[in-house]
Amino acid sequence: MNADLEILPEVADALAGGGPVVALESTILAHGLPRGDNRRIADQIEGQVRASGAVPATIAVLDGRVRIGLGPADLDRLCESDDIAKLSVRDLGVALALHRDGATTVASTSALAHRAGIGVFATGGLGGVHRGAAQSFDISADLGVLASTPVLVVCAGVKSILDVPGTLEYLETLSVPVLGYRTDAFPGFYLSDSGYRVPWRVETPEQAADVVLARRALHTDGAGVVLANPIPVDQQLDIDLHDRTLAAGLALLEANHVTGKDVTPRLLEFFHSSTHGASLRVNVDLVLGNAALAGQVAVALSLTLAQAASAS
Repeated sequence: MNADLEILPEVADALAGGGPVVALESTILAHGLPRGDNRRIADQIEGQVRASGAVPATIAVLDGRVRIGLGPADLDRLCESDDIAKLSVRDLGVALALHRDGATTVASTSALAHRAGIGVFATGGLGGVHRGAAQSFDISADLGVLASTPVLVVCAGVKSILDVPGTLEYLETLSVPVLGYRTDAFPGFYLSDSGYRVPWRVETPEQAADVVLARRALHTDGAGVVLANPIPVDQQLDIDLHDRTLAAGLALLEANHVTGKDVTPRLLEFFHSSTHGASLRVNVDLVLGNAALAGQVAVALSLTLAQAASAS
């Protein structure tokens, strides 16, 4: 199985037996959460996947090797090191050639998960079309990779700093289906409802798995599937606080001429400091919820495939 990938034995065994596996990104651990908290939360995220009956596979690049699934010592290193690069798909070959350590984004995690044979991936928020993209052409690589990578991505929509309707329109252009999990509203990361609708809705993990299988049967599964899972309303960030913080944060970015890949981390840091940690709590809650749902979808997908195999 993919000699150029170093797959944790537990993950390899599950894949070989057709068991449920959920891919997890590592950028949130290395760059998205405070040092100290990140290692504890890493265990919690993997724990949610396990509680759903699936095997977690946190993905990263260590010592110039792609690692599909990390042991405790690897997670320690990822969460404690000051020399972890942020790797999108374009950076993977460079990191491998230079023997660098790196954390994977949504784009690179999706691509590597597919290479390893993992069909379900849980993250926090999807990247998207940035505000002003008509002039800057700033569109996350996440979207392009999803257009060519048949992985179901469970996320809490996109961050409110982005152009939400532009992102949904671009996903449509790329033929990436967007499913709302028990909702008609497209989530806005910190908020349950971004103010925009989803084109399709599913009520159960089994229905989400059925969508994946139907696309495979029709041979229209070249693109991924977005399963948008909103944070519960009672756990979302206070709406007034969110709107004030967003307006102030966008003004700060403009004043400091922050652009490109620096926008998201700077604004998330601003949210964390300005909300006195409230946004971090929401971030962690939504990631844990997405990991749990992804585990359930992976289990449903594995069971359905096993039943189909036994019947044939």
